Formats: sequence, structure tokens, C-alpha cells
Amino acid sequence: MEGPERLESLEGNEGGDASVVLSTFATEEEAAGVGRALLERRLVACVNLVRGVRSLYRWQGRIEDQTEVLAVMKTRRDRLPELLAALPTLHPYQVPEILALNVAGGGASYLNWLAHEAAPPPKMGEGG
Repeated sequence: MEGPERLESLEGNEGGDASVVLSTFATEEEAAGVGRALLERRLVACVNLVRGVRSLYRWQGRIEDQTEVLAVMKTRRDRLPELLAALPTLHPYQVPEILALNVAGGGASYLNWLAHEAAPPPKMGEGG
């Protein structure tokens, strides 16, 4: 049996820098549809959908209390500008929650996988 996976800082890690983007949706279907669209564009490597998130917030002068689905999206930091531009165009909310958080470190093999899966697709004529 192998020992625990080594944790690494992202500084100098082959996997590159990583970010987590959080966004909430009214339904699991909406969240899954947006997640799949972002995966197809290789803007994210993974999207976790967390059902049953209770959100309390102010909206148009009222306090709202809603059940939502939280999407936890993992990507490369260098893909953030493109992801942050695409997400509002795909999101059904008028003012979607979109929060990007930098990752300080993590499992080396996971970070390498993330960096590979969220890499921009090869340009025409490049090897693959």
C-alpha cells in the first residue's frame, strides 16, 4: 500500500496554478448544463454539484431564503479570464454568484491532472 500523497504548494509545481470558482443555481439541471458546457470548452477540469445549499441573501430590497445547487468548479488560473467571461453568458441568473478563489496547494497528482484537463485545446496543426 502506498503512503499518503505528497502535498505541494503551487509555486513551481508542474501542474501550474489552480483556482476554484463557486456559483449557485436554482436547479441541478441548470448547474449540470452549465458545467457540461464549460467542460466541453475545456475551461474547467471538474465541476462538483452540491444539492441542498440554503442561501439567505438580500435581493431587490427583500431578504430571500432559497434552496440552491452550489457548483464548485476547478480550473487553471490562466483559464480564469475566459471562464469568468463565459460563465455569465451561460448562467440563468440576472446577477449570478461567481467567486474565484486561488488554491494554495494540494495533491501533486490531482493538480497535474487538473492542469492537463483544463489546458486549452491544441491549435490546428499542433501535435496531439
